[in-house]
Amino acid sequence: MNDATRGTGGPGDGTRAVRAGLPEPVKHEPTLPGPVFAAHFHLPGDPTGPYTYGRDENPTWTLLERAVGELEAPGRDDVETLVFASGMAAISAVLFSQLRAGDAVVLPDDGYQALPLARAQLEAYGIEVRTAPTGGDAQLEVLDGAKLLWIETPSNPGLDVCDVRRLADAAHARGALVAVDNTLATPLGQRPLELGADFAVASGTKQLTGHGDVLLGYVTGRDAEAMAAVRRWRKITGAIPGPMEAWLAHRSIATLQLRVERQNATAMRLAEALRERTEVTGLRYPGLPDDPSHKIASQQMRHYGCVVSFTLPSRERADSFLEALRLVDDATSFGGVRSTAERRGRWGGDAVPEGFVRFSVGAEAPEDLIADVLRALDVTAG
Repeated sequence: MNDATRGTGGPGDGTRAVRAGLPEPVKHEPTLPGPVFAAHFHLPGDPTGPYTYGRDENPTWTLLERAVGELEAPGRDDVETLVFASGMAAISAVLFSQLRAGDAVVLPDDGYQALPLARAQLEAYGIEVRTAPTGGDAQLEVLDGAKLLWIETPSNPGLDVCDVRRLADAAHARGALVAVDNTLATPLGQRPLELGADFAVASGTKQLTGHGDVLLGYVTGRDAEAMAAVRRWRKITGAIPGPMEAWLAHRSIATLQLRVERQNATAMRLAEALRERTEVTGLRYPGLPDDPSHKIASQQMRHYGCVVSFTLPSRERADSFLEALRLVDDATSFGGVRSTAERRGRWGGDAVPEGFVRFSVGAEAPEDLIADVLRALDVTAG
């Protein structure tokens, strides 16, 4: 990993994560205040001040938004973060607040499964949608005249990586805004705003909160006018997180660095073990030196993620492998402390082989997890 991507000065990731967003200490008060459940606030006279109505602001959101902003853009006070009810709420807020009928947007054609749903709605509103693969910076070829470039790197589930800075520079030269889906990398893995993006967007449901018990999304942006439009979209749609979800998310961020370090290290070990199996093809993990994405990933990422993808010979083999696992839940999503895996083809929305497996590495002891995977491959080999 390139030390140049780590930034200079300031606290380390672990220190930043455990203290992110905390209020100034007050005697006899908790270090992280509990969730504020309020639909309205006392508001005599003119409606001034930070908290007026629960759809617009909440003190629990404020602390979480501050925490996420400190992770996505440490040391900067010119960025704003807004939290949402889910990752798709955050994605939709950027897309639909920034684009109008007649605009063009560039999306990855190998991105998150729900992007085609967003594409259909964008097109219904008279917005031109162009697509290109993540790998090889292919989106460069369709940028001319676009209003917004949407990047997903690493891509889900194929784990391709593109050069964010190169794409951002090219997009800005053409007058386009740039949004990066940072879900898989997390702010500890890469910081899109430092690489030139205008928005860092993510599903906090995944590794950011990491326990599989919260639906959450966020947008961090550096352009005040653009973020005002995102905020207005959140107000119009009411796509807000509950205070309990926001508090749980903030609490979980304290262990983010510990989880990322463990899960990413185990993911590398798992990828190395899978590389030795003859029945495994199409193995992808950006941390592997021979992975097609490794060179650019090593230049812009500080961690390579907790997801490993690979293909088994058939749908039946993949299903039997998943059933044979003892320490891994057959479930969707990724980034949790308990390992999960699934045959992505069962959803029908990803252009992957029938035997394609997306494996999310949890926080189990690496030796136990890898032994379980190899055992499951062995017992289903017949």
